[in-house]
Amino acid sequence: MPDTELLTMVSLGFVLGLRHALDADHIAAVSTVLARRPSLRASGLIGLSWGVGHTLILLLVGAAVLTLGVTIPPAFSLAAEFGVAVMLVLLGLSLAIQLVRERWHLHAHDHDGERHLHFHSHRVRKDHDHAHWMRRSFRPLLIGMAHGLAGSAALVLLVMSTMRGAAEGLLYIAVFGLGSILGMMLLGLAMSLPVIWSFSFGRPAYLALQGLASAGSVALGLSMMVRLAGGEPPF
Repeated sequence: MPDTELLTMVSLGFVLGLRHALDADHIAAVSTVLARRPSLRASGLIGLSWGVGHTLILLLVGAAVLTLGVTIPPAFSLAAEFGVAVMLVLLGLSLAIQLVRERWHLHAHDHDGERHLHFHSHRVRKDHDHAHWMRRSFRPLLIGMAHGLAGSAALVLLVMSTMRGAAEGLLYIAVFGLGSILGMMLLGLAMSLPVIWSFSFGRPAYLALQGLASAGSVALGLSMMVRLAGGEPPF
């Protein structure tokens, strides 16, 4: 393959990686994590963790197929896609359970002789928001790995049909992965803005966005399950 043609294909892979970050299942999964950590810094790191996990699995599967001749059976792709659907449902339910456990309610108290009402939870403390930050950072990494596993078969087939040799194929996958990392970081930052802005409208607006993220993830996961069970593509 001429160098110019290889450069064109690799550049296309980067663009496709950027676009890949916008898939509905990726958005739904990451939104459930973003809703728990509403800050630009956390959102960028969530996108980075997702992209790294996604790319790592793609490279591992690609290396196994392109260099070792491993064959990916059709049932593998179906099982991986169904696993992603189950994960979306669990992520959405996990966020919903968190909202229920926090037990937000109107709390009345007197301050300087005046009675005030505040939206309040006895289960949430400011010093607890970042207590498990490092542990929670593994969640988007694992989510990205699951999505990478589900999409690996289709990407490897594309690489095998368009690239010449294992080295060029792995280069394409790596650049595709870099595109997906950048795309997910930008997407995470963009998605975090409405969550952050919701605080200016009060805690109820933020909780409403969390509820939407939870419901959307569960609904998409169930829809994927139904379509896959019927022999249709997930989207």
